[in-house]
Amino acid sequence: MKCFEKDIWKEDEYTYRAGYGFIPNIHAYLHDDDTKRDCMIVVPGGGYCMCVPSEAEIVAKVFYEQGMNAFVLSYTTDITMSVPLKRQPMEDISRAVRLIRKNENEYNIAGKKIIICGFSAGAHVCGSLAVHFDDIKDPDESLDKVSNRPDGVILSYPVITSGEYTHEFSIQALLGKNPSKEDLEYFSLEKNVKENTPPCFIWQTQTDDLVPVENSYMFAKALKEKNIYYAHYVFPTGIHGLSVANDDFFNARFGEPYTMKQVFMAVDAVKAGKGVDVSDERKKELEIQFGGDVMAPPEIVHDKNLRYEVGLWPKLAEIWMERIQK
Repeated sequence: MKCFEKDIWKEDEYTYRAGYGFIPNIHAYLHDDDTKRDCMIVVPGGGYCMCVPSEAEIVAKVFYEQGMNAFVLSYTTDITMSVPLKRQPMEDISRAVRLIRKNENEYNIAGKKIIICGFSAGAHVCGSLAVHFDDIKDPDESLDKVSNRPDGVILSYPVITSGEYTHEFSIQALLGKNPSKEDLEYFSLEKNVKENTPPCFIWQTQTDDLVPVENSYMFAKALKEKNIYYAHYVFPTGIHGLSVANDDFFNARFGEPYTMKQVFMAVDAVKAGKGVDVSDERKKELEIQFGGDVMAPPEIVHDKNLRYEVGLWPKLAEIWMERIQK
């Protein structure tokens, strides 16, 4: 396996005010051969506050084992919830798709499909690209000529709407506490599906305790109305954030926590008195949340029924990916 990390922006291109020295990047998991393979870009969730490790390397390795070349995208988030992200995460994933596609020969994906797979808020990032890809210009003229339209999109327990069934904190981190009506409409993805939206695979649990399952139904309905090829699976039970629901997940073997780099850089800046527009209340919250050197992994109850039910979704997605056209 060939692994490497690559920044997707040059320093003078990346202008997000609360970056604290972090630059969004892709982390690669490539087969060490010359076989041309489909490509998966994994986009972790984390409420637009972080990119959680439980939805990063562990996911990429599942698709790698299915025969794909895989990348994990660490996109722009804001643990301080102080500087609205707006279009930046969507522009990050657009740049990642263009950069990977431009280097398709180097990454042995030439002529193959590029799929993006997001979780929770990361699924909102993917869904935003799916419905708005033709709105996004790249500041690099050579990259702007490269298509940023993914060939397929996997949305795992996705944040979709800014309306009644929204995940309030994700939308707050994305758009701020007082978003405009225009921004709310633009990032309410079920309202923006078009005839050229790529094929989508959606899955969630009926008992999701953070993001209402109505998000999945709303997006599936919008896809159906536009005659977009899609699959939609709703499993009867399971909490939010089940990732790939395999043995590694239930035993907290998530892989390297490199997606937390931007969080720790931001927290260190806040501790040093260099936070950007961070409220005193949020500073105190961060001191409590990140009082130690690292975050403890979440406590996960191993339910064998989830392993044999929700854990089927990567195989279902593999079958779906085989059916979609390049």
